[in-house]
Amino acid sequence: MADHAHVTELPLGGWEGASLPYAVGHKKLGMWLFILSDSMTFSALLVGYSFVRVAARHWPTPFHFFPSVVTATVMTLVLLSSSLTMVLGVSASKQGDRGGAIRYLLLTAALGLAFVILHLNEWRGLLGEGVRLWANPWGSPLFGATFFTLTGLHMIHVVSGAVYLLCVAVGVARGISHAVDVEVSGLYWHFVDLVWMFIFPLVYLLSVGGR
Repeated sequence: MADHAHVTELPLGGWEGASLPYAVGHKKLGMWLFILSDSMTFSALLVGYSFVRVAARHWPTPFHFFPSVVTATVMTLVLLSSSLTMVLGVSASKQGDRGGAIRYLLLTAALGLAFVILHLNEWRGLLGEGVRLWANPWGSPLFGATFFTLTGLHMIHVVSGAVYLLCVAVGVARGISHAVDVEVSGLYWHFVDLVWMFIFPLVYLLSVGGR
């Protein structure tokens, strides 16, 4: 009768719970997963906007170079500036400069809110001209639905990001938030800025014409 083979159990070389399984912190990993899922949402909206624009027989081009495109360009510069201040905030937090980190976080949030104010003013002008979710005076009624949905969702993200940055700034001031928390908030903010870099040319630059 053949002897049974002796099986030696070798220790597993995998994760044993004492280290990070993906070589990245849990907070940062969670934010990357959120960004990945949220990018799919914005991608679907951008593709949907592009589809209805191409399919529509009469797509409105309501934006004049001045003031609409100029205002949108200023909004873009405001967001780009906020990305710079966010980078400076992350750098200050990594260097242990709590005061600098707080200042840059507050400045970034203020720039985000300035973007929202400019955007709401633009919405007010369009609403005053008769643009609604279901209709507009110049062509396809889908323009209002897609425009307000896409830009509105982005504005919600900007407002949420500004509140998030304020909370992190308070946490840094109290010593309960650290460099990794500032870095993670920066990932979210840069994502919001990046989304606008797609919205700006697709929605504004390709719709210049003044009706």
